[in-house]
Amino acid sequence: MKIVASTSALLAASLAFVQPALAQSFQTDAVPVEAEVIANGLRNPWGMDFLPDGSAILTERTGQIRILSQRGKLSTPVAGVPEVAARGQGGLLDIVAAPDFATSNLVFFSFSEPGRGGAGTAVARATLVRDGEQSRLEEVDVIFSMAKKTGVTRHFGSRLVFAPDGTLFVTTGDRGERNRAQDRQDHAGAVIRINIDGSIPADNPSPDGAGQLPELWSKGHRNPQGAAWDPVLGGLLTVEHGDKGGDEVNHAQAGRNYGWPVISYGVTYGNKKIGVGTEAPGYEQPLFYWDPSIAPSGLTVYKGDMFPEWKGDLLVGALKSQFVSRLDRDENGAILGEERLFGGAFGRIRDVTEAPDGSIWLLTDARNGQIIRLSRAD
Repeated sequence: MKIVASTSALLAASLAFVQPALAQSFQTDAVPVEAEVIANGLRNPWGMDFLPDGSAILTERTGQIRILSQRGKLSTPVAGVPEVAARGQGGLLDIVAAPDFATSNLVFFSFSEPGRGGAGTAVARATLVRDGEQSRLEEVDVIFSMAKKTGVTRHFGSRLVFAPDGTLFVTTGDRGERNRAQDRQDHAGAVIRINIDGSIPADNPSPDGAGQLPELWSKGHRNPQGAAWDPVLGGLLTVEHGDKGGDEVNHAQAGRNYGWPVISYGVTYGNKKIGVGTEAPGYEQPLFYWDPSIAPSGLTVYKGDMFPEWKGDLLVGALKSQFVSRLDRDENGAILGEERLFGGAFGRIRDVTEAPDGSIWLLTDARNGQIIRLSRAD
């Protein structure tokens, strides 16, 4: 759906700018937490990242990018966003600032790109120009585009993560056509690794005899809607939706195959077996899985000082189950157990982001979506 100027103006006029409400208090296993609603009235917010000046940039799935100032005020929609196919699970998805944003002003965002045959996951980069009240994107360049587009409106992925070497990871879903996740000539059901200009890193995997697309990093993923760089394991972690059961945390390593739909810890929605079972030679096992499903979306590896008890742990949003899953880990990155936080308090959790001060920010997936800040209460 293309967002034209008149529609953007109406959305901006109807958006509720709010001051933080009275904090809600929660007692977790190790620490008391306060939750404040920073803003509401967002249309299905999907992804967020912090900018060097302390403001945040975020997406609404319906096709808008907004900036949240340090004072908690949301901007009008940023101009220059390309057309997105905002249907079903598609639309404007994740967004990240370049590691050198302070000098380059580059942002990267993923979206369901309309094209011949339907839509597919794509990634664009652009220069963010902040000019008074109206910010805009300039020099918009699509640096990755799923080659095979279809009319299916689900399973686009899609998270963006910069690796320490400056390369960009992109997660893609199987687009609701499960066997595409095993086709190494197809971008679907994969982790993609590219340079910031869209070129292919020279050290991308090329398994013997695989004949795979050079931008593929790993395959066999169903619908990874969370991803983060993990300094403990020194690699990329993904969280992805299973079918009925079998949501997974995976350590996405070069050239590996994570099994979908050959192996799975879930069953079909008709309660039928998927593939050959839960394991088979040549396919990786998840680090953790949920059964029944929680519908995970958003992932951060906590690194801050506000919650030292959680340092190194994984924080995962849950859509269907409406909580934040804290996966407790040891110093080697092994998952020891799970604590389920804030159950039902905020609705569907779409994204989980750590702020520069160590607080944790949530996006809720709703037509009246919210930004919620979690801080230490003691």
